[in-house]
Amino acid sequence: MFPEDQALLTEPPVPVPLPPVSGTRNTVTYGDVAGLLSGDLPPAPSPSVFYRSDGTCLFYSGQFNLLFGEAESGKTFVVIGAMARALTAGQRAVFIDMDHNGVQAIVSRLLDFDVPPEVLSDLDKFRYKEPEDRHDLIQTVADLKTWRPHIVGVDSIGELLPALGLNSNSPDDFTIAHTAVLKPLAMAGACVIAIDHVAKNAESKAQGPTGTVAKARAVGGVMLRVTVKEQFSPGKGGSCYLNIKKDRHGGLRANSPSGDKEPLAGTFKMFPDSAFAVFAPDGGERTPIAAPAVDLAELKALNPPPSSVRDVKERLGWGGTRATVALKVYRDTFPVPHTEGRGTGTQDIPRSAIVPEEHGTEAA
Repeated sequence: MFPEDQALLTEPPVPVPLPPVSGTRNTVTYGDVAGLLSGDLPPAPSPSVFYRSDGTCLFYSGQFNLLFGEAESGKTFVVIGAMARALTAGQRAVFIDMDHNGVQAIVSRLLDFDVPPEVLSDLDKFRYKEPEDRHDLIQTVADLKTWRPHIVGVDSIGELLPALGLNSNSPDDFTIAHTAVLKPLAMAGACVIAIDHVAKNAESKAQGPTGTVAKARAVGGVMLRVTVKEQFSPGKGGSCYLNIKKDRHGGLRANSPSGDKEPLAGTFKMFPDSAFAVFAPDGGERTPIAAPAVDLAELKALNPPPSSVRDVKERLGWGGTRATVALKVYRDTFPVPHTEGRGTGTQDIPRSAIVPEEHGTEAA
């Protein structure tokens, strides 16, 4: 060891003087913990936006909430449904359209959801904004902080970061976007509901939205995974499952089935006449496990049949999550045949067990 290194270990460090503080008044304030503890503690925040059939709500006011899922899974329908409820109750709502759905598409859906035309045409009740650039977006946030909407829909996070000139895969860049756009609106009291997507890769898809995990850390309300139950189509409606990925305050999770890693929070249903509702989980109702049809086909083609998750991983080179999910659905879909008194034919794949491998441009 060099002598100068030894000195660093044995000699006390020389204190570095702090820079002088200008002025004599201390302007720093801290949370009044003593005052808080001297009285009654306030109740924990509870979800108060978009009630389901049992009266429990899905989203938190004054917080950043996030919906994520595959294309055409119904994410935008859920957000618009929440906005429609708020508008018909006399509250203010704004839709920030980063995904270029277009004002006609959004307004048409709100009309279908029975929001009166006079409400939508009133700028003091409803506002639609498709920001032109970064400057326009920041100016919009500043204006909305003053206007104080009750609910803000943001579609989508995937377009928000590039619009600000930021990298979707960077935790620091997402933090900048959250601080510049999402957090100020939530702190102004709005229920901010943003939409995000999942990767096509099965392993990444299971983890949550695309890009950085900083998205999940920033969620102060609830984070829901959206998956199709009945495909949405014009004139026929559709439905989707809403599963809890994160619930910071636990208010929604406490009123949903326990025991699952991502418990079912409810099922959003849109009827052929465009009426809609969120149905609470019925007893032990759970979201069916689904797997891509191509994965089921690969397992079915194996000879001999797959015997375990490890067997699937070794023979097909899949990751653990993909192998576990696919093997579970495979076994439910193609049970081991019994030869005594029964036929040995396999069953057809039920539609509920198949997740299409590819999707087109999101329309919901």
